[in-house]
Amino acid sequence: MRIGIVCYPTFGGSGVIATELGKALAEKGHQVHFITYSQPVRLEHFAENVYFHEVSVADYPLFEFAPYETALTSKLVDVARFEKLDLVHVHYAIPHASVAYMAQKIMESQGLRLPFITTLHGTDITLVGKDESYSPVVTFAINHSNAVTSVSKSLKDDTYKNFSVNKEIEVIPNFIDLKRFNKQHKDHFRRAIAPSGEKILVHASNFRPVKRIDDVLDIFKRVIRKIPSKLLLIGDGPERSKIEKECRELQACEHIRFLGKLDAIEEILSVCDVFLLPSETESFGLAALEAMACQVPVISSDTGGIPEVNIHGHTGFLSPVGNTDKMAEHAIHLLEDESRLEKFKKNAQAHSANFDIRKILPLYENLYRKVINES
Repeated sequence: MRIGIVCYPTFGGSGVIATELGKALAEKGHQVHFITYSQPVRLEHFAENVYFHEVSVADYPLFEFAPYETALTSKLVDVARFEKLDLVHVHYAIPHASVAYMAQKIMESQGLRLPFITTLHGTDITLVGKDESYSPVVTFAINHSNAVTSVSKSLKDDTYKNFSVNKEIEVIPNFIDLKRFNKQHKDHFRRAIAPSGEKILVHASNFRPVKRIDDVLDIFKRVIRKIPSKLLLIGDGPERSKIEKECRELQACEHIRFLGKLDAIEEILSVCDVFLLPSETESFGLAALEAMACQVPVISSDTGGIPEVNIHGHTGFLSPVGNTDKMAEHAIHLLEDESRLEKFKKNAQAHSANFDIRKILPLYENLYRKVINES
C-alpha cells in the first residue's frame, strides 16, 4: 500500500505513535509518506520505503497568522496525486481531519480517490476539540472520515459524550516497540545518578499544566522523607521554569535532575524504580507504557485511559487526581520492600507485551485494506 501520514512532528504522544507506525509499516514493505511542517523527531534515520514531504507556509503580510491548514491541504493533494497514495492516515483531529476532508474533495473534483482515516489521540477531543471555536469542524470532519480510531476506550466514550458523532469508532490502542523498549543493563548510569544506592523515581512529559508536575514534586517530597531517593524529570515545556523554582524552594535540587528531551529515553528508564504520572487527564498514557516495558511500575492518577494501561495492584497503583498523599503512600509501599518491587517490575514488563507493535500493526493494516476496498 501507498500510505500518507499527517501528524505533528513533535515529542507529543500523537506524533510519536504516528512516526513509529509509519516506520513499522515501511518495514513490512508499504510505502509511507510523512507530510508535515518539519521532520518528525522519531524519524531520525534513513529508512527504506519512508519519505518525508515538508509543508512550507509562505509569509504574507496580509495574514496575521500563517494559513498552515491551506498549505497542508495543497501539499497533501500534491503528494497524493504524484505518489498515487492509496489512503491518508491523519493523527490528531485538529486540523488534520478537516484538511484531509478538503484534500479528498479536491481530488474528487479531479476524478481521483483519497480515502482518509482519522485517529483521535486525546486533547484534540478532551480539551481543544471541545472549544466552540473548533467543535463544529471537528464533529464534521470525524463524521466524514472514511474510518475513525481512538487510542483507548475512554477516549472513544469521551468523543461520543462531547460530540454529535455518528461514525463508528474503532479502538486501536497505542503501542511500543519491545525491541527498543526493554530493560537494559546501564548500571553505570544508576551509579552516577544514585551513588549511595538511593531509589530512583522518574517522570517524563511535555511539561504542560495537565501533567500536574507540581504533584510529582509533592509525591517525591513525601517519599524522600521515608526512603532515600532521587527524582529524574525528562522532557521540557511551559511548566519547566516554574518547577525548577519550586525545586529550589524545596531545597531539593541535589536530589532532582532535569534531563530535558531525550531520544534514548529507554536507557534512563532502565535504571529507574518507579514512574510517576499524576496527570489531570490522559487518553492513554504512552509514557507509562514505555516505562513498564523497561520494568518500571507506575504510580498514576486513575483518569482517562490510564486504567487500561496501568493495572491497579499489579503493574502499579491508581489514585484519584490530586491525591498525592495516596500516590506517595503507594510509591513508598513499593520502594520499601525489594521483593515486592521486583514482582511489580516483572508484572509491568509482562503486561506491556500486550501492546507490542507486532500485535497492533495488523489491526491498522486490516483497517487500511477495508477502507481502500470500500471507498
